Amino acid sequence: MRIDGKLLDLAREVPEGTTPEPVTIDSDDGLSILRHSAAHVLAQAVQKTNPDARLGIGPPIQDGFYYDFDLEEKFSPEDFKGLQQEMQRIIKSGQRFVRRVVTEEQAREELADEPYKLELIGLKGPNAEKAAEGASVEVGAGELTIYDNVDPKSGDTVWKDLCQGPHLPNTRMIANGFSLMRVAGAYWRGKTDRPQLQRIYGTAWPTKDELRAYITRLEEAAKRDHRKLGRELDLFSFPEEVGSGLSLWHPKGAVTRGEMEQHARKRHIERGYTYVYTPHITKSDLFETSGHLQTYGEGIWPPILMDEERDDEGNITKRGAEYYLKPMNCPMHILIYKDRARSYRELPLRFAENGTVYRNEFSGALHGLTRVRGFTQDDAHLFVRPDQIEEEVTNVLGFVIDLLKDFGLTEFRLELSKRDDEKEKWIGDEGVWTTATDALRRVAQSSGLEFVEEEGEAAFYGPKIDLKITDAIGRSWQLSTVQLDFNLPERFGLEYTAADGSKQRPIMIHRALFGSIERFFAILLEHYAGAFPVWLAPVQAVGIPVAQDFAGYLEDVAAKLRMRGVRIEVDHSDERMQKKIRNHTMQKVPFQIIAGATDVEAGSVSFRYRDGRQDNGIPVDEAIERIVEAIETKAHV
Repeated sequence: MRIDGKLLDLAREVPEGTTPEPVTIDSDDGLSILRHSAAHVLAQAVQKTNPDARLGIGPPIQDGFYYDFDLEEKFSPEDFKGLQQEMQRIIKSGQRFVRRVVTEEQAREELADEPYKLELIGLKGPNAEKAAEGASVEVGAGELTIYDNVDPKSGDTVWKDLCQGPHLPNTRMIANGFSLMRVAGAYWRGKTDRPQLQRIYGTAWPTKDELRAYITRLEEAAKRDHRKLGRELDLFSFPEEVGSGLSLWHPKGAVTRGEMEQHARKRHIERGYTYVYTPHITKSDLFETSGHLQTYGEGIWPPILMDEERDDEGNITKRGAEYYLKPMNCPMHILIYKDRARSYRELPLRFAENGTVYRNEFSGALHGLTRVRGFTQDDAHLFVRPDQIEEEVTNVLGFVIDLLKDFGLTEFRLELSKRDDEKEKWIGDEGVWTTATDALRRVAQSSGLEFVEEEGEAAFYGPKIDLKITDAIGRSWQLSTVQLDFNLPERFGLEYTAADGSKQRPIMIHRALFGSIERFFAILLEHYAGAFPVWLAPVQAVGIPVAQDFAGYLEDVAAKLRMRGVRIEVDHSDERMQKKIRNHTMQKVPFQIIAGATDVEAGSVSFRYRDGRQDNGIPVDEAIERIVEAIETKAHV
């Protein structure tokens, strides 16, 4: 149940004067509670079958859960059958999850054999999530609690865990909609100098049918994995010689990326944006002023010492300066604004840049193009007057949605991210944050889109609206972000001259449309399973002669298409025609143009599409218009 916005176990007492709201198991909160309870059952099963296993952390995650274990014996997928049987036995026994408030001393005494739990005890409040990702499910703000798994027949506690809860009333509610998925390594508290634990991932759903549907989605997702498609379609690579999380774009991938960037650039200019360019590296002073070094230090690459001078004996005669690869573009855009005096008549001022940034991601977190160390943001920063905020954010949101529709995305929803309760996680004045959050809320409400509010998910300098999309197989992705920022203009002393001649502070709007171009490319690649719409396809058409004698005829057709801006190749290889058709079908080329003696005589071609359909005897001029129209209308054939 939920009381005054807080999730509580059903067994908790309802305070007088309050009205509990039901939380159903198929809601987002209900699914998290189901999965967190399943994680406890997994941990209990592991310790039943492996008494020497020591417990790490076991939070719910998107579509599932995990639990970390310290055990000398290595888990393998072959162990999952036995673990799942033990989990099913625990589930069928109907053990009750019983919450118990304890002191730190009691917790340390009861969990004396769990060294990782002992580390977490006392890390309450703002230190909880710092302890490790997911640690807030164990220790958070407020009371320290242990959850006992109680046998319903004997009343005995058969297992316990340090946990904030809440949980299901009993294990039977987990039913049979769960499965263990995989095992991986995970450093304790995410630090490479700490022990590496074994992380078992699982999933849990209200019913067996929903579990089967999820497994089917995973199988489809594996076929669409952008890393696999990137290799098969020769789009990009990650050579060891370059380094982890740094991508090389091959010609075909670069073509599609270029089309994405050029289309977005054209639309931005139409909307009154001006493009700027900034360097990849800057002195530390800039990020000290912005606050990034203080609040985002772990995500920034180590500094490079420059301009230091020494004498012949090695003594420093001139102190150097520390330079950083930029993790953000915004401080440099601020300096462009600040370079000269600004008038209220210039606002809103909209700077855009495809700026490459660098983040110091852990190697274990890297994942193809979706999580990299060097990536390009389609970044924009807008400087507005206070009276322009809502209108400009509304325009930005409408622009974002229109542009994403150009790429074939149609399902959108919003998430309003608010500041954390802990002051050290954000900067600025509380009243300013409230004003900014209220403005974003009104914009979200007026958009007509579904939206939710999330506590503690804002950037350190201001609240934000995140736009999420649903792809072709039902997965949710976060893309565009619109963030209000009253704080960086204050830190950098930004001003404009108002109509009355006074100096006023502008408000800054941070806005990324794709998020990162690399990640957006990966999402589109998986959304379309590699079969891009014609306008984005690296090769839009390929000519396939029935015999080599007809290759010259197709070259003439290709020349006409190139004059219309079509990316076309003619296959002159020695392969048989059917093999050529198969090869280019595997490469997901939208149009295959086939010509033989009959076509040459009639001045026509035959079309073969990616799905195997074929249209024969199409006059050349009509064929050209058909392809050009598909490109111009952004059709998917």
